[in-house]
Amino acid sequence: MNTRPRTRSTTPLRWWDIEQVAALEQVLFPTDSPWTAAMFWAELAAGRYYVVMRDGSGRVDGYAGLAVGAQDEADVQTIGVRPDRQGTGLGRALLRDLLDAAGRRRIYLEVRTDNAAAIALYRSEGFATIGLRRQYYRPSGADAYTMCRLADPPPVDAGKRRQ
Repeated sequence: MNTRPRTRSTTPLRWWDIEQVAALEQVLFPTDSPWTAAMFWAELAAGRYYVVMRDGSGRVDGYAGLAVGAQDEADVQTIGVRPDRQGTGLGRALLRDLLDAAGRRRIYLEVRTDNAAAIALYRSEGFATIGLRRQYYRPSGADAYTMCRLADPPPVDAGKRRQ
């Protein structure tokens, strides 16, 4: 009998996932204009990269999206994890999937300044705070940090010359 834990993996967001994802948005971001099903449809139509993670019954436990803009830049559009699954590593797995999809691009994101868990996750994955957007989230008026991660940061001693 195999007692190893099953590895969780992402799968592409499909049209049949959109209602679950939009409902989860309502739970996760009720005061910050949660995305509607129509907005997720538009993201898929635009060719954006979206993935989901499901439990064994097919329920969406988490989702994430990435927009690739210029040749060397990408933006994390959203990451959401079902409240009862937060703190289990799903958010990190979703973020790492986006990082892989972004390749060698510089990656930007916005995060509420009061979301300590998300900020800690992003920092642990190499993101740094580069700005503050006052009243970024609507209608709550919450502030957001803009964070950035270089896909291939230079080694710590890259600027030092050998003597």
